[in-house]
Amino acid sequence: MNTASVVIADVHPLIRAGMAALIESDGKFTLLGQASNGSQAVEMCERLQPDLLLMDLNMPDCDGVEALGRIRAHHPDAKIIILSGHDGEDDADRSMRAGAHAYMLKNAPLDDLMTCIHAVLQGRKFMMPELALKLASRIHGNQLTPRERDILGHLASGMSNKVIARAAGIGVGTVKFHVKSIMSKLNVCTRTEAAMVAARRGLVHLN
Repeated sequence: MNTASVVIADVHPLIRAGMAALIESDGKFTLLGQASNGSQAVEMCERLQPDLLLMDLNMPDCDGVEALGRIRAHHPDAKIIILSGHDGEDDADRSMRAGAHAYMLKNAPLDDLMTCIHAVLQGRKFMMPELALKLASRIHGNQLTPRERDILGHLASGMSNKVIARAAGIGVGTVKFHVKSIMSKLNVCTRTEAAMVAARRGLVHLN
């Protein structure tokens, strides 16, 4: 019986080891290699051309979405599952738009991960139902503009309007206008709430 070849890419050694043990325990898969950053993942996919890549979203060097784009530029049929510790729909959305076949949370049950892997190898897209529901409920008109996302990142780091204005190269009045729009779209009343909601949705990643 033919086996499906797999490459694992994750910044955390323990997670790589856990996924490797899972893959190697199933006779339907062959583990070709493990990468600890995005560039290694790209290089391994170029060299080994696995049937499936399991890749961490947040990695040093280049993140999962950037690595995904680089891989699919040369191998448009590559099957890639993005793994993340964040359940924000924005991360899921940009991953799927970049060409991922699936977006899975790292705390998902092992049975769900295996179901996802088999679905992707069969050429299907896969997303956990609760995350798919979040994406489906998003109202396009309430999505943040690129400028608003930039300002939201500064706001979430604790910058004042004056500091944001200097960093963004715009006037304080313009910053206030964008902050008001951001808070309206996120349906929050304070800057702290905006930062918390943004982190939960994956719009920003707080330390």
